[in-house]
Amino acid sequence: MRDKTQTNSAAPGDGLIRAGAVVFFIGAVATLVTVAPLILGAKPFPTYMFGLSMLMGVGFLVAGAGVLRSIAAARRRAREAASR
Repeated sequence: MRDKTQTNSAAPGDGLIRAGAVVFFIGAVATLVTVAPLILGAKPFPTYMFGLSMLMGVGFLVAGAGVLRSIAAARRRAREAASR
């Protein structure tokens, strides 16, 4: 019997994983921009740029929540398939 799941269908946590990756990337760019003047000896950026660098951690947490949501949905599907 063929599996009924489409290969391109979106799982419950996929949106969170994508959003987390985007936020992480923005935070990584902000971190590079913030650290570059410190290494090059230029005038440092304002303090809010250091706060913007914290988006790396936020993106990581959002993506992690998406992974956990995806795992929970897969376990739920497996439990339903086993009970049939």
